Amino acid sequence: MFELFNFDPKGDSRGSLISLEVGKEIPFDIKRIYYIYATKAGESRGFHAHKALKQVIFTVSGACDLVLDNGSVRQTIKLDSPEKGVLVDGVVWREMHNFTSDCVLMVLASEEYDESDYLRDYDEFLRWIN
Repeated sequence: MFELFNFDPKGDSRGSLISLEVGKEIPFDIKRIYYIYATKAGESRGFHAHKALKQVIFTVSGACDLVLDNGSVRQTIKLDSPEKGVLVDGVVWREMHNFTSDCVLMVLASEEYDESDYLRDYDEFLRWIN
């Protein structure tokens, strides 16, 4: 379903740096990168699953709640540090809630955008996985 992991920060008195490399922290070739920011208070995002896409999701700044649901287990993960990431692999329903005003949510994806890969209705998602 998903794997939660911590990125290894490097730094000194000037600040911190996190390096992400394909084949190390990112277990797939990256074909698409996008980020969500300036989400209005009280708004939620996501509400879909992917049939084949893999993603690594993390916050560059701020925080939000990432809800992951495989049809039998629903779990909420607080993304509140650029040192914390989540690998989502497989058909998993995802929602994002409780964005802080400074939240920048970064997503690294294994494939380019393809609308046919999306399951946007929860009941359709449940039928797909069963």
